[in-house]
Amino acid sequence: MSHQRISAARGIAVVLFALAISIAAPVMAAGKVPKSVGPQGFLIWESPRTLPELAFEDEDGRPLTLADFKGKAILLNIWATWCLPCREEMPTLDSLQAQLGGEQFEVVALSVDHAGISVVEKFYRKTGIQHLRQYIDPSTLATSTLGIEGVPTTLLIDHDGREIGRLVGAAEWDSPAMVDLMTRTIDEAWNWPRVTPTESLSLQR
Repeated sequence: MSHQRISAARGIAVVLFALAISIAAPVMAAGKVPKSVGPQGFLIWESPRTLPELAFEDEDGRPLTLADFKGKAILLNIWATWCLPCREEMPTLDSLQAQLGGEQFEVVALSVDHAGISVVEKFYRKTGIQHLRQYIDPSTLATSTLGIEGVPTTLLIDHDGREIGRLVGAAEWDSPAMVDLMTRTIDEAWNWPRVTPTESLSLQR
């Protein structure tokens, strides 16, 4: 991706970051305030947030939920092939997966394309995406389920399936600052109190 496009994406991200603050206002009022703001406007919450159940599929049509990733931290990127900023940041997500992906971490790029997994496969092949798996939300309900106003929006989720933070808009995900943020927050997640199934149910009521 050219530096000009990255700069443009960052400019858009700044505007969308302001929007994210207004969207997050009710959450902040309830005590869910950001602990810090990371590179490119990434909001890190003061404490992990319980997420609703999210159903989607892999490239083979196998049904999945976020619970299937429990035990590893994930960077959940909600995107679509018709979204230009999404398309432009995808190679950097692929690069991030190449650098950090493994048993402890995965970039989960979840498409909300109405046309299905075939357009994702075509985009990956055309763009040369090699390290990201293909995921699709056939219901296209991921945005409303997660309280997302637009794509791309990306959530950092800990090993217990709780949201650590999020970024609204495109980003240069393989930048040194972003890689450092991912590494540090993943490590810090292990130091947060673990949530038992009983506690998780209690938090959702």
